[in-house]
Amino acid sequence: MRRLPDDGEVRAARGAGTVAAARAGLTARGVIYLLVGVLALRVALTGGGEQADRGGAVEELADKPLGGVLVWAVGIGLVGMALWRLSEAVFGAAGPDGGKARERLFSAVRFVFYCVVAGTVLAFASGERESGAGSTDEQSRDVTTRMLGWPGGQWLVAAAGVAVAVTGVWIAVRAAMRSYREDLKPAGMSPAVRRAVDVLGVGGGCSRGIVFAAVGGFAIQAAVAYDPARAKGLDDTLRAFAGTPAGPWLLAVVAVGLGMFGLFSFAMARWRNV
Repeated sequence: MRRLPDDGEVRAARGAGTVAAARAGLTARGVIYLLVGVLALRVALTGGGEQADRGGAVEELADKPLGGVLVWAVGIGLVGMALWRLSEAVFGAAGPDGGKARERLFSAVRFVFYCVVAGTVLAFASGERESGAGSTDEQSRDVTTRMLGWPGGQWLVAAAGVAVAVTGVWIAVRAAMRSYREDLKPAGMSPAVRRAVDVLGVGGGCSRGIVFAAVGGFAIQAAVAYDPARAKGLDDTLRAFAGTPAGPWLLAVVAVGLGMFGLFSFAMARWRNV
Protein backbone atom coordinates (compact mmCIF):
# COMPACT_ATOMS: atom_id res chain seq x y z
CA MET A 1 0.00 0.00 0.00
CA ARG A 2 1.35 3.41 -0.99
CA ARG A 3 2.46 5.49 2.00
CA LEU A 4 0.99 8.98 2.31
CA PRO A 5 3.38 11.82 3.17
CA ASP A 6 3.30 12.83 6.81
CA ASP A 7 2.77 16.38 8.08
CA GLY A 8 6.49 17.06 8.34
CA GLU A 9 7.07 16.06 4.73
CA VAL A 10 4.15 18.21 3.57
CA ARG A 11 5.51 21.21 5.47
CA ALA A 12 8.97 20.64 4.03
CA ALA A 13 7.64 20.42 0.49
CA ARG A 14 5.50 23.51 0.99
CA GLY A 15 8.50 25.31 2.47
CA ALA A 16 10.71 24.40 -0.50
CA GLY A 17 8.01 25.52 -2.91
CA THR A 18 7.56 28.81 -1.09
CA VAL A 19 11.29 29.49 -1.16
CA ALA A 20 11.48 28.77 -4.90
CA ALA A 21 8.45 31.00 -5.58
CA ALA A 22 9.91 33.84 -3.51
CA ARG A 23 13.33 33.65 -5.19
CA ALA A 24 11.75 33.64 -8.65
CA GLY A 25 9.44 36.51 -7.76
CA LEU A 26 12.16 38.72 -6.32
CA THR A 27 14.32 38.07 -9.39
CA ALA A 28 11.46 38.99 -11.73
CA ARG A 29 10.81 42.16 -9.74
CA GLY A 30 14.48 43.00 -10.02
CA VAL A 31 14.43 42.65 -13.80
CA ILE A 32 11.48 45.01 -14.13
CA TYR A 33 12.88 47.70 -11.83
CA LEU A 34 16.31 47.51 -13.43
CA LEU A 35 14.81 48.01 -16.89
CA VAL A 36 12.53 50.83 -15.69
CA GLY A 37 15.59 52.53 -14.24
CA VAL A 38 17.45 52.19 -17.55
CA LEU A 39 14.49 53.55 -19.52
CA ALA A 40 14.02 56.47 -17.13
CA LEU A 41 17.73 57.29 -17.35
CA ARG A 42 17.44 57.39 -21.14
CA VAL A 43 14.55 59.83 -20.82
CA ALA A 44 16.60 61.99 -18.48
CA LEU A 45 19.70 62.05 -20.68
CA THR A 46 18.13 62.18 -24.14
CA GLY A 47 14.54 63.27 -23.60
CA GLY A 48 13.51 60.17 -25.51
CA GLY A 49 9.98 58.87 -25.80
CA GLU A 50 10.52 55.50 -24.16
CA GLN A 51 7.74 54.35 -21.88
CA ALA A 52 9.49 54.26 -18.51
CA ASP A 53 7.17 51.93 -16.63
CA ARG A 54 6.33 48.22 -16.36
CA GLY A 55 4.90 48.10 -19.89
CA GLY A 56 8.00 49.75 -21.32
CA ALA A 57 10.23 47.35 -19.40
CA VAL A 58 8.36 44.33 -20.78
CA GLU A 59 8.57 45.67 -24.33
CA GLU A 60 12.27 46.38 -23.88
CA LEU A 61 12.80 42.82 -22.68
CA ALA A 62 10.80 41.38 -25.58
CA ASP A 63 13.09 43.12 -28.08
CA LYS A 64 16.14 41.24 -26.78
CA PRO A 65 17.34 37.89 -28.16
CA LEU A 66 15.04 35.16 -26.82
CA GLY A 67 12.85 38.02 -25.64
CA GLY A 68 9.67 35.98 -25.74
CA VAL A 69 11.19 33.37 -23.44
CA LEU A 70 12.45 36.07 -21.09
CA VAL A 71 9.03 37.72 -20.86
CA TRP A 72 7.43 34.37 -20.05
CA ALA A 73 10.09 33.78 -17.40
CA VAL A 74 9.41 37.16 -15.79
CA GLY A 75 5.65 36.57 -15.88
CA ILE A 76 6.02 33.15 -14.26
CA GLY A 77 8.37 34.65 -11.69
CA LEU A 78 5.73 37.22 -10.81
CA VAL A 79 3.21 34.41 -10.37
CA GLY A 80 5.70 32.98 -7.90
CA MET A 81 5.79 36.32 -6.10
CA ALA A 82 2.00 36.31 -5.84
CA LEU A 83 1.94 32.75 -4.51
CA TRP A 84 4.63 33.58 -1.97
CA ARG A 85 2.61 36.54 -0.68
CA LEU A 86 -0.51 34.35 -0.56
CA SER A 87 1.42 31.84 1.52
CA GLU A 88 2.44 34.62 3.91
CA ALA A 89 -1.16 35.80 4.17
CA VAL A 90 -2.42 32.30 4.96
CA PHE A 91 0.41 30.79 7.01
CA GLY A 92 2.32 33.86 8.17
CA ALA A 93 5.65 35.26 7.03
CA ALA A 94 9.14 34.45 8.30
CA GLY A 95 10.26 36.29 11.40
CA PRO A 96 8.82 36.87 14.87
CA ASP A 97 6.08 39.24 13.64
CA GLY A 98 5.17 37.27 10.52
CA GLY A 99 2.00 35.82 12.01
CA LYS A 100 0.49 39.11 13.12
CA ALA A 101 -2.77 40.22 11.51
CA ARG A 102 -1.20 43.39 10.13
CA GLU A 103 1.57 41.50 8.34
CA ARG A 104 -0.92 39.00 6.95
CA LEU A 105 -3.06 41.86 5.63
CA PHE A 106 -0.07 43.49 3.94
CA SER A 107 0.77 40.15 2.34
CA ALA A 108 -2.81 39.78 1.10
CA VAL A 109 -2.68 43.23 -0.53
CA ARG A 110 0.64 42.36 -2.15
CA PHE A 111 -0.85 39.09 -3.39
CA VAL A 112 -3.64 40.95 -5.20
CA PHE A 113 -1.19 43.49 -6.62
CA TYR A 114 1.19 40.86 -8.00
CA CYS A 115 -1.70 38.86 -9.43
CA VAL A 116 -2.59 41.90 -11.52
CA VAL A 117 1.02 42.56 -12.52
CA ALA A 118 1.66 38.92 -13.41
CA GLY A 119 -1.54 38.83 -15.43
CA THR A 120 -0.55 41.80 -17.56
CA VAL A 121 2.93 40.42 -18.24
CA LEU A 122 1.63 36.97 -19.13
CA ALA A 123 -1.01 38.54 -21.37
CA PHE A 124 1.79 40.32 -23.23
CA ALA A 125 3.79 37.09 -23.47
CA SER A 126 0.79 35.25 -24.95
CA GLY A 127 0.36 37.85 -27.68
CA GLU A 128 -2.03 40.37 -26.15
CA ARG A 129 0.45 43.19 -26.53
CA GLU A 130 -1.90 45.99 -25.62
CA SER A 131 -2.98 44.24 -22.43
CA GLY A 132 0.48 43.22 -21.37
CA ALA A 133 2.36 46.42 -22.02
CA GLY A 134 -0.31 49.02 -21.47
CA SER A 135 0.71 52.40 -20.17
CA THR A 136 0.42 52.79 -16.41
CA ASP A 137 -0.54 56.40 -17.11
CA GLU A 138 -3.60 55.33 -19.08
CA GLN A 139 -4.47 52.75 -16.46
CA SER A 140 -4.24 55.35 -13.67
CA ARG A 141 -6.47 57.79 -15.54
CA ASP A 142 -9.00 55.08 -16.43
CA VAL A 143 -9.24 53.86 -12.83
CA THR A 144 -9.49 57.44 -11.53
CA THR A 145 -12.26 58.24 -14.03
CA ARG A 146 -14.29 55.22 -12.94
CA MET A 147 -13.82 55.94 -9.25
CA LEU A 148 -14.79 59.60 -9.62
CA GLY A 149 -18.07 58.42 -11.12
CA TRP A 150 -18.98 56.44 -7.99
CA PRO A 151 -20.94 57.92 -5.09
CA GLY A 152 -18.35 59.60 -2.92
CA GLY A 153 -15.79 58.88 -5.62
CA GLN A 154 -13.85 62.08 -5.01
CA TRP A 155 -13.24 61.04 -1.41
CA LEU A 156 -12.32 57.51 -2.49
CA VAL A 157 -9.72 58.76 -4.95
CA ALA A 158 -8.31 61.12 -2.34
CA ALA A 159 -8.15 58.29 0.21
CA ALA A 160 -6.41 56.03 -2.29
CA GLY A 161 -3.93 58.80 -3.07
CA VAL A 162 -3.20 59.34 0.61
CA ALA A 163 -2.74 55.58 1.08
CA VAL A 164 -0.24 55.37 -1.79
CA ALA A 165 1.61 58.49 -0.65
CA VAL A 166 1.85 57.23 2.93
CA THR A 167 3.05 53.87 1.61
CA GLY A 168 5.77 55.67 -0.33
CA VAL A 169 6.93 57.54 2.76
CA TRP A 170 6.84 54.30 4.75
CA ILE A 171 8.95 52.53 2.10
CA ALA A 172 11.52 55.34 2.06
CA VAL A 173 11.75 55.57 5.86
CA ARG A 174 12.15 51.82 6.27
CA ALA A 175 14.85 51.81 3.60
CA ALA A 176 16.71 54.67 5.28
CA MET A 177 16.49 52.79 8.60
CA ARG A 178 17.80 49.64 6.89
CA SER A 179 14.81 47.66 8.14
CA TYR A 180 15.36 45.15 5.34
CA ARG A 181 18.26 43.75 7.38
CA GLU A 182 15.67 41.95 9.52
CA ASP A 183 14.80 39.80 6.50
CA LEU A 184 18.35 38.97 5.41
CA LYS A 185 20.34 35.86 6.22
CA PRO A 186 23.84 37.16 7.07
CA ALA A 187 25.40 33.72 6.63
CA GLY A 188 27.43 33.69 3.45
CA MET A 189 27.52 37.50 3.15
CA SER A 190 30.97 39.00 3.39
CA PRO A 191 31.41 42.49 4.91
CA ALA A 192 31.87 43.90 1.40
CA VAL A 193 28.63 42.27 0.22
CA ARG A 194 26.77 43.64 3.25
CA ARG A 195 27.99 47.15 2.50
CA ALA A 196 26.97 46.81 -1.15
CA VAL A 197 23.53 45.54 -0.18
CA ASP A 198 23.14 48.48 2.22
CA VAL A 199 23.98 50.97 -0.55
CA LEU A 200 21.51 49.32 -2.92
CA GLY A 201 18.84 48.89 -0.27
CA VAL A 202 18.95 52.45 1.04
CA GLY A 203 19.36 54.17 -2.32
CA GLY A 204 16.93 51.94 -4.16
CA GLY A 205 14.32 51.85 -1.41
CA CYS A 206 14.33 55.62 -0.93
CA SER A 207 13.95 56.22 -4.67
CA ARG A 208 11.11 53.74 -4.88
CA GLY A 209 9.39 55.35 -1.91
CA ILE A 210 9.73 58.82 -3.41
CA VAL A 211 8.11 57.63 -6.64
CA PHE A 212 5.22 56.01 -4.75
CA ALA A 213 4.70 59.19 -2.74
CA ALA A 214 4.64 61.27 -5.91
CA VAL A 215 2.09 58.95 -7.57
CA GLY A 216 -0.11 59.30 -4.50
CA GLY A 217 0.28 63.05 -4.55
CA PHE A 218 -0.93 63.26 -8.14
CA ALA A 219 -3.95 61.10 -7.27
CA ILE A 220 -4.80 63.53 -4.47
CA GLN A 221 -4.54 66.43 -6.94
CA ALA A 222 -6.87 64.59 -9.33
CA ALA A 223 -9.41 64.15 -6.51
CA VAL A 224 -9.25 67.78 -5.36
CA ALA A 225 -9.59 69.11 -8.92
CA TYR A 226 -12.11 66.40 -9.87
CA ASP A 227 -9.95 65.89 -12.96
CA PRO A 228 -8.77 62.35 -13.79
CA ALA A 229 -6.24 63.80 -16.25
CA ARG A 230 -4.16 64.88 -13.26
CA ALA A 231 -3.64 61.28 -12.13
CA LYS A 232 -0.32 59.89 -13.26
CA GLY A 233 1.15 56.46 -13.63
CA LEU A 234 4.82 55.63 -13.26
CA ASP A 235 5.93 57.02 -16.63
CA ASP A 236 4.30 60.45 -16.27
CA THR A 237 5.37 60.65 -12.63
CA LEU A 238 9.01 60.07 -13.56
CA ARG A 239 8.78 62.67 -16.34
CA ALA A 240 7.34 65.12 -13.81
CA PHE A 241 10.65 64.98 -11.93
CA ALA A 242 12.34 66.34 -15.05
CA GLY A 243 9.93 69.29 -14.99
CA THR A 244 11.08 70.44 -11.55
CA PRO A 245 13.69 73.20 -11.06
CA ALA A 246 16.31 70.45 -10.73
CA GLY A 247 15.43 69.40 -14.26
CA PRO A 248 16.52 66.11 -15.85
CA TRP A 249 19.19 65.64 -13.19
CA LEU A 250 16.57 64.83 -10.57
CA LEU A 251 15.01 62.29 -12.89
CA ALA A 252 18.46 60.81 -13.52
CA VAL A 253 19.05 60.41 -9.78
CA VAL A 254 15.67 58.74 -9.29
CA ALA A 255 16.27 56.52 -12.33
CA VAL A 256 19.59 55.33 -10.94
CA GLY A 257 17.83 54.68 -7.64
CA LEU A 258 15.19 52.51 -9.32
CA GLY A 259 17.95 50.56 -11.06
CA MET A 260 19.61 50.12 -7.67
CA PHE A 261 16.36 48.73 -6.30
CA GLY A 262 16.37 46.21 -9.13
CA LEU A 263 19.85 45.07 -8.12
CA PHE A 264 18.75 45.04 -4.48
CA SER A 265 15.90 42.71 -5.44
CA PHE A 266 18.46 40.32 -6.91
CA ALA A 267 20.34 40.42 -3.61
CA MET A 268 17.11 39.72 -1.73
CA ALA A 269 16.44 36.78 -4.04
CA ARG A 270 19.77 35.36 -2.92
CA TRP A 271 19.86 36.18 0.78
CA ARG A 272 16.32 36.92 1.96
CA ASN A 273 14.99 34.76 4.75
CA VAL A 274 11.80 33.18 3.39
